[in-house]
Amino acid sequence: MKTRFVTITLIALWGAVVAGTCRADDYAGVTSRKLLSTATASNGQKISYLATDRPEVTAMVVELQPGGETGWHLHNAPVYAYVLSGSLDVEMADGRSYVFKQGDAIVEVQNLAHNGRTVGNGPARLVVFYAGEQDRPNVVKVERPKRGLE
Repeated sequence: MKTRFVTITLIALWGAVVAGTCRADDYAGVTSRKLLSTATASNGQKISYLATDRPEVTAMVVELQPGGETGWHLHNAPVYAYVLSGSLDVEMADGRSYVFKQGDAIVEVQNLAHNGRTVGNGPARLVVFYAGEQDRPNVVKVERPKRGLE
């Protein structure tokens, strides 16, 4: 519980800085621009934090080559991403899809199967932050979901 409180507090403090609520004269030469403020993932799912005494944050740069895809997978913990370049189409198990392009901030779905693939001729590059747990995978590969008459 203490870990969860500390995590939420740190996120709130970070959000205050990112939102630009600090006075400009307190941080000369520093500017900020809010990328996203939401309580839901891209599909409307409410954000849920892990209750753990073993938190672990992992930051990665992920690059998908033209025509590349992530493969069907899910995340057991919150995942946040920012598209550095290119475009990505993320298909959900129910058939809905969402397109993210350079400059988009993403709150990924949790415990729902999805697959991302590049859009266009160039690669897609993202910086991804996993708010996970020690010794627990951030990405769980799953079979392609069956829909309709498949």
